[in-house]
Amino acid sequence: MKRIKQFLAVFLGTCMILTLAACGNSSDSASDTESNTVASKDTKAIVVYFSASGNTERVAKDIAGLLEADTFQLIPKDPYTEEDLDWNQDGSRVNKEHEDESVQDIPLEKDTPDNWDDYNTVFLGYPIWWGDAAWPVNEFVKNSDFSGKTVIPFATSASSGIGDSGSNLAKMAGTGTWKDGKRFPSGASESKVTDWVKSLGL
Repeated sequence: MKRIKQFLAVFLGTCMILTLAACGNSSDSASDTESNTVASKDTKAIVVYFSASGNTERVAKDIAGLLEADTFQLIPKDPYTEEDLDWNQDGSRVNKEHEDESVQDIPLEKDTPDNWDDYNTVFLGYPIWWGDAAWPVNEFVKNSDFSGKTVIPFATSASSGIGDSGSNLAKMAGTGTWKDGKRFPSGASESKVTDWVKSLGL
């Protein structure tokens, strides 16, 4: 009988240790999950972006990862080639479009994300062209109803600042609550993007 009691005591003790260890691991996993996301449960975000050379897309994906947000890429029906984007070349597509605003309305493959009404926060990303938002975002902005949504612009550029690009888009939209935007340099680090998103207090 004494041996049985000793066995039961050891067995129960082992079970308790294993249970506590499992709880500790679960707690650690929960903490890790919380540290990787920064949005509250009330935030339903989408990251909408146009990217010409990949810089804006990298920032967009970093933001989406932090917020566990959906993404929606604005893709022109007539995609830009590397030659089209060469602003140093006279007669290139972007130079022609810059010189003639009548051709800056760029048709998109799709200009409205699925389940658009479900989102209350919209990050809108674009490269800076000639001191303003790259015009392929215009069709999306003009054709979207931002009522009840908070819009947060972000931009990428080699040297130019974000300027009035966000406020110009807000005027074009006519709806929504538009916040001050953020410009990132080409090749911006993920840590810089993380710091900015956390500073928004979403």
